[in-house]
Amino acid sequence: MLLLDTQIVLWLAADTDKISPKTKRALGEARTAGEGLAIAGVTLWELAMLAAKGRIILNPPIEIFLEKVEATYHILPMDRRVAVRAMQFSEAYPNDPADRQIGATAVVHGLSLVTADAKIRRSAEVPCVW
Repeated sequence: MLLLDTQIVLWLAADTDKISPKTKRALGEARTAGEGLAIAGVTLWELAMLAAKGRIILNPPIEIFLEKVEATYHILPMDRRVAVRAMQFSEAYPNDPADRQIGATAVVHGLSLVTADAKIRRSAEVPCVW
């Protein structure tokens, strides 16, 4: 199973050309192996926040989009382990709370994070696919 960063969820829904060929192969392999794809629960909030602020335009409306996201991906909720781990990243890791929750979710669950975020990848604190 792979954990998807928020931007990957958006790109899979609307613009797969932004996803690297290596990443497309990894996503296909995870699906074929029956492992599936997951998102952190905070990703649902982040998508809703981006839509509310007008930073993304969705068709269908956000409620229906999130319903489809929930039906497509395994949702890994915030728990005490994720909360604690999110506070243990170094200064090299992005300070954004959603990025920290997503990264901590990957670490706690032993998953690789699919992300185009160069700062997350450079930190080398979370196993990444890109």
